This record gives sequence, C-alpha cells and structure tokens, in this order.
Amino acid sequence: MTTAPEATTYRLIDGKQTAEAIKEEIAAEVQALKAAGHKVPHLAAVLVGHDGGSETYVRNKVLACERVGFESTLIRYEDDITEAELLARVEALNQDTRIDGFIVQLPLPRHISAEKVIEAIRPEKDVDGFHPMNIGRMVAGLPALLPATPSGIVELLRRYELPTDGKHCVIIGRSNIVGTPVSILLAKNLDPGNCTVTLCHSHTQNLAEISRTADILVAALGRPEFVRADMVKPGAVVIDVGTTRVEDATKKSGYALKGDVCFEEVAPLTSYITPVPGGVGPMTIAMLLQNTLKAAKGEVYAR
Repeated sequence: MTTAPEATTYRLIDGKQTAEAIKEEIAAEVQALKAAGHKVPHLAAVLVGHDGGSETYVRNKVLACERVGFESTLIRYEDDITEAELLARVEALNQDTRIDGFIVQLPLPRHISAEKVIEAIRPEKDVDGFHPMNIGRMVAGLPALLPATPSGIVELLRRYELPTDGKHCVIIGRSNIVGTPVSILLAKNLDPGNCTVTLCHSHTQNLAEISRTADILVAALGRPEFVRADMVKPGAVVIDVGTTRVEDATKKSGYALKGDVCFEEVAPLTSYITPVPGGVGPMTIAMLLQNTLKAAKGEVYAR
C-alpha cells in the first residue's frame, strides 16, 4: 500500500520581488554610467504578429526598460512579413550603433525560420542568449550572454541561498530555451551549481519515479499542471517555468495563467516553490536587462 507524501511547511520563491531588487541594482548602475558621461543602454524588441502572450511579454520589457533608465525601441510587423524582410531588419539592427542589444520575440509565424533569425543576430547583441556562439561559450565555461530564463532560475537559487552542491536536480523538458541550458548551468563547477542533473523529456520512462528522487525539480515542458503530488519528494525545491494561458470565464481577461506544476497539490510537499505568475517569469525580464547592460558595457565581447 502506497502512503501519501508527507506535507511540509513551504516558502514561496518570490521572483517578482527578486526581479525588482535586480532592477534597482541595474538602475543605480545606469545612473552611474550617465553621471560619468557614458551612453545609456538601449534595448530593441522586434514583435511579429499579435500573439497575446508575446504582446504582454514585450510590453513588460518596454516598461522594465523605463524602470531602469534604459532607452528602448519597439519594432512591430504584421505576421505576413517575409523571412527575407525580417532578416534584413535584423541585419540593420546589427549595424545600428545606437542599439546595444535586441531580441526578436518568439514564436514567429510558421513561414519564418526561428533558427535562421537567431543565427543572424550578432552574438554581442544577442541579449536573449540564444545564438549558437553564446550557447557554445556557456558550455565551454567562457563569458557569455546567457539565456535569460535559465540564468534567472540560477539567480533565484543564488539569492535564496538554496544549496545545490551535490544535489540531484531533475529537469522535465529539454528545449534549447530553458531545459537544456539550465541543465548545463546547474551541472557546472560553480555556485550555484555542482548538481547531479537528470534531463527528462517525452521519451523518458518512469518519469514520476525519477522526479521523486529530485532535491531540485525544474518543470519546463509547457503542459499546464503536469507535475502532480506523486511526482515530488517531500522537502524538494520546485521551480515552475510553465506559463500557459487556460480559458477561465471567472477572469476579466477570459483566461488564467497556469504553470507546469499543480500548485495546490505540490506546494504543501515542498520546502520552496515558485508561484505562477510571479515566479520565474519576472526573472526572465530582469536577466534580459542584465544582459543588455553587459552588452552596453562590452563585458562579454570587447567593443
């Protein structure tokens, strides 16, 4: 007979509050740059089409730039833009000395190759951290503009002083945007880091059995409330990366944001857990700003 998991007293990992602290640090540094007569960092965002999630995310990025004193530029296109036209705009941004870093918001329309667009961005302006050169430098342990969401997860672990050395970290989801890069970062001989990492995906057998061995569980597969109580070890740290819009007639917006973790079931078992919203999401924008500051200062690639 299987016994029910033991409940624990958990703490929320407040990504919103942590992100605000990072923004305050960045704003202070921007003020110091201005006082010294240096250029204010400038972030540009390219938005194609009218995806609701992308609209919200890009709007929040623009507001965050204002919050820290960055200049920002929003470039919009309808979803019938050709791949050639978008690549031409990427090259123009590459050459624009006023722009320190820029992003092309994903997802893109199906007729445009996201890989081609990512590879067309100059690595030193790739503040999303998706370019193969930045990924390669991350793997090699060299200075890089790191992918924003994975580095935000690591920063949360650092600022909450959660031990990672020797811990078993199970990651559910192997995307190039979150799962794979965070597996690399947490396995590095760094602090936070030095985890023993198991990277799970759609072909993993006995997933619940594996996830129950995790000291740190990262859910990043994009399936709302996939992780249930029987998948979590009591006392585990749970990082929920998912943000899926689910129809909800009780909400004014008509939808609710759901994470990959069933919070009501899982939270009582954990020692620490990120909420959705207010967990990993705000950290992604904070780390994007941090990357833009690094790009403006030439901290990774000499300018």
